[in-house]
Amino acid sequence: MNQRPSLISTILLIFSVALLILVAAFSFGGYSDSSVDLHAQKIEWQVQAGTGYDPLTPSNFDSRALPAEWKSVSLPFAPPVALLRQAGTMRTPDATQTTWFRLQLPDISTSDKPLALYAARVRTGGTVAIYANGQLVHRAQQDGTLWNSSRTPLWIEFAKTDDSPPLREILIRLEHSAKSQVALSSIWIGPTESLYSRYHLRLWLQQELPAMLSMAFLAVGIFALFVWTQRKHEIAYLLFFQLAATAFLRGLHFYSSIPIANDWFAWLTVNSLFWLVTSVHFFLRQLHGRPLKWLTRALVATTVLVGILTLPFFTLLPNTPKITPLIYLVAALMGATAGLIGGINAWRVSGEGRLIAIGILICTLLGVDDWLLQNNFISPEGWYLGAYTNAVCFTVFGVLMYRRYVRAINEVEEVNASLALRLQQREAELELSHRRLREVEMRQTISDERQRLMQDMHDGLGSSLISAIRSMENGGISEGQVSQILKDCLDDLKLTIDSMEPVEADLLLLLATLRFRLEPRLEGTGIALQWEVKELPTLGWLDPSSALHILRIVQESIANILRHTRANAIRVATARDTHGVIISIEDNGHGFDIEHALANASGRGLHNQQRRAQALNGKVSWHSGDAGTLFQLWLPLQRGA
Repeated sequence: MNQRPSLISTILLIFSVALLILVAAFSFGGYSDSSVDLHAQKIEWQVQAGTGYDPLTPSNFDSRALPAEWKSVSLPFAPPVALLRQAGTMRTPDATQTTWFRLQLPDISTSDKPLALYAARVRTGGTVAIYANGQLVHRAQQDGTLWNSSRTPLWIEFAKTDDSPPLREILIRLEHSAKSQVALSSIWIGPTESLYSRYHLRLWLQQELPAMLSMAFLAVGIFALFVWTQRKHEIAYLLFFQLAATAFLRGLHFYSSIPIANDWFAWLTVNSLFWLVTSVHFFLRQLHGRPLKWLTRALVATTVLVGILTLPFFTLLPNTPKITPLIYLVAALMGATAGLIGGINAWRVSGEGRLIAIGILICTLLGVDDWLLQNNFISPEGWYLGAYTNAVCFTVFGVLMYRRYVRAINEVEEVNASLALRLQQREAELELSHRRLREVEMRQTISDERQRLMQDMHDGLGSSLISAIRSMENGGISEGQVSQILKDCLDDLKLTIDSMEPVEADLLLLLATLRFRLEPRLEGTGIALQWEVKELPTLGWLDPSSALHILRIVQESIANILRHTRANAIRVATARDTHGVIISIEDNGHGFDIEHALANASGRGLHNQQRRAQALNGKVSWHSGDAGTLFQLWLPLQRGA
C-alpha cells in the first residue's frame, strides 16, 4: 500500500489553503470611502478597580465622571496576558476591573447619511457597553458575564434625526477579571453604506462561511453513518461520522453571533476539542493498523479526566477565561502528540496517511493561530483561522472517502471485467463442447438413419428380391409374377426414398409425394384416381421413420386394391376429428371377408398395416361390401410416449 498522495488530493489541499489566504487578504482591503470614513488608530484609555460584575449598565454616562487619568494608546490594543498568573487565581475570589476607552471625534456628521461604527474585534471576559455622546447604544451581557464575543465583529448603527446632535464622543466600557486582559482592534466610523461591506465580509468569512462548511461536513458524516449501518465491517465510515460530529461541536462557538454564558455549552465546546483529537487518533490507528495502546490509553484518559474536571456542577476546573487558555494548551499538546505519532506511522503506510498528516499539521497551525489571537500574542486585527479546520478536515477526509469510493468502484469494475473474461472463456468452451455434441449427434443420427434404411430395405426390398430369386431357381414363378415382384420392389425403393424427403411435419405434402408416384401407374392400368385430400393440421411428431410407416400403410392399401379387386376407381380423401386426422382410401371393386383375411396367413399385409399404425399410436379399419371397400387410417395430432 505504499502510495504517494494522488495529484488531485494535493491540488485540493493546496487550493483550500490558498483560497483561505486569498479571501482573508481580500477582506482586509474591503471597500470604504476614505473621504468620509474615520479610521481611529489612537484612543484614550484608563482602568478602574471593581468589586464584581455589574449586572446593571446605566443608560447614560458622562465621561467627565471618570478620573482625569486618560492615557493615549495606539490601536489595535492588545496588552500581553500572563496565563499562569491568571490561572493562579482560580481558587481565590476574583476582583474585577473596568477598562474604559474614549474616542474624541472630529466633525464627521456633516453628511446627511446615517453613521455606523465598525470594529473587527472586542475581547473581554465580562460585559461590553458602548456610549455615544453619553447615551447607551450597545450592550453585550448575559447572566452578568460575557463568555465570548471576540469572534463577532462589532457593528453599531447610530440613529440620525433632524435634531440629533453631531457625534462627538464614543465611550467603550469593558468589564473583566483583574488578572485577565482585554483587546480592541482599530475602529472605523463613517456612513453605514460605506462600512457595511467591510463588516459583512468579515462576518461572513469569520462565522457564516465556516458554519456552512461545518454543516456540509456534518451532512456527509451523517451519510457515512447510514452507510456504516449497512456495512458495519467498514469501521472507517463510523470514524468519519465521529470526526464530522466532534468537529461540528467544536466549531459551535464560532457560529454564535450573540454572547453566550451557558456553562454546559462552554463545557461542550471545550471538551469537543479533546473528542476531536481522540477521533482523529482512532482514524489514524485504523489507517496505519498499529494499536499504539499506550497512546490510546493516554488520550482517552486525558479526555475523560478533562471532561470530569470541567463539569459545571463540580467546579473543579471551571471554564472561565482564566483557565480555558491552559486547557486549550493541553489540548494542543495532546493533538500535536497524536498527530505526530499517528501521522508518522500513517505516512509510512500509505499516501492516505501522508494526506491526513498534512491535514493535521494544517489544523494544528490554525489552532495555534487562534490560541495566540485569543491570548493577545498577536494583533486583534487578525483572524480566527480555527473556524476553517472543519473545511480542512472536510477536504482531507472527503478526499480519502472519495479515493476509497473510486478505488472500490475500480475494484468492482476489475472483478466484473475478470468475471466477463471468465464468462467469455466459459462460453467459448461451452460453444466448443456444444459443437462437438452436435457433431456427435449428427453422426449418431446419420448412423441411426443408415441403420433404419438398411433394416427397412432388408425387411422389405431384400425380402421380396430373395423370394423372387428362390421362386425363379425353383421354376415355380412366371415372368408376369417376376415383373410384378420387381415393380413392387421398385415401389418399395421409391417409398424409402420419398420418406427421406423433408416434409416439415406436413402430412399433405407427404400424400402429394405419394400421388406423384402412384398416379402414372394407375393411369396405365385404367383405374381413375379421385383425389379429395383437404388441408390438414401439421403433425409435430412426423419424422422420416414415421413418414415411411404412413407411406407403406397407404401403399399396401392401394396395392391390395390393384391385386385383389376389379375396381376401376379409387378415391383418396382426408378428414379431421377432435384428436386426429383420417386418411380414407375407397374403391368400387368387389369386397372381401375382413375377419377371414385377418385370420388367414395370407393376410400378412393387413397385419403389417395394423403393426405400423400401432407404432404411430394410430389405428386402421376396413369396411368391405359388394359395392367396394373403405380403408381408414387414423393418426393422432399429439403422439404419446
